[in-house]
Amino acid sequence: MTTYIIRRLLLIIPTLLGITIMVFAISRAAPGDPFAQMAGPGGQMDAERAADVREQRMKLHGFDKPIPVQYCIWLGNVARLDFGYSIKHHRPVSELIAEKLPITIVLNLLAFVIIYAVSLPLGVLSAVNHKRFFDRASSVVLFMLWALPSMWVGQMMIGYLCGPTFLNWFPPAGLSSNNAAAMPFFPWLADRAWHLVLPVICLSYAGFAYLSKQVRAGMLDNLRMDYVRTARAKGLPNRVVVLRHAFRNSVIPVITIMATILPAMFGGSVIIESIFSIPGMGRLAFEAITTRDYDIVMAVATIAGALNLVGLLFGDIAYAFADPRISFESKN
Repeated sequence: MTTYIIRRLLLIIPTLLGITIMVFAISRAAPGDPFAQMAGPGGQMDAERAADVREQRMKLHGFDKPIPVQYCIWLGNVARLDFGYSIKHHRPVSELIAEKLPITIVLNLLAFVIIYAVSLPLGVLSAVNHKRFFDRASSVVLFMLWALPSMWVGQMMIGYLCGPTFLNWFPPAGLSSNNAAAMPFFPWLADRAWHLVLPVICLSYAGFAYLSKQVRAGMLDNLRMDYVRTARAKGLPNRVVVLRHAFRNSVIPVITIMATILPAMFGGSVIIESIFSIPGMGRLAFEAITTRDYDIVMAVATIAGALNLVGLLFGDIAYAFADPRISFESKN
């Protein structure tokens, strides 16, 4: 196992390099110029002065060099944990990430916990009650949830649950109320949690709808196996047969999805954070793409790629712990 982990860690480096090369080339080849529109103090600038300012900023950010040279400079800076300088925010990208990343991590971890807390027992109960009312009803509800786009659901939640015209139960945007800074800790925490309810639901409902069906399918396959019949013939309680035998052998698909679902949620948070005006990494990435803030785009792509690769590695390691028959050691 140790040899396999070392090999996979070494493989992450060229894979991540390939990801950054592709994103860098695509971002630079995209049409548009972040310095195309220059404005002075009065909101206008003559063409000659605008051209001079644009040229100075191009040199300042290194855009006057060939693209391969730009990438090498960027890669050397990243090796020193320097992700560049934001064109729009006029701040180092590392500072922006340090501010925005914790918000996105909290949002996604809460959704991740909800996905597994709902999907695992729901999938097991659906398989145990196969073709009964609970199984059929939950299948219909889960298919409906999986088919609903999160962008539409978020807009509907804001319109019906946040607006004064209807229920007005939740705040429509942001992470806290205007007077949150003056609140004691526990009221501040409750206010923050209340603001996160709708974004977390939007991030999690499609995930547990999909994962529940995967758990159900794995459980149904294992409940039909001979070892389950043998366990029941020995007189073991149904709870022991289902949880200790069938469920344990059904977790491989769950681990596979777990290795990719958290990095995928970081991509989905781009939409959710934009809808609910949450100042996290997703909203930062969306604004960077629209304004062609290349250093932020590259930083977000690098972090997302690293999360995917590390998630896949943890998934492979979890396979060996979940099923002793799986081994990554070479055999003579």
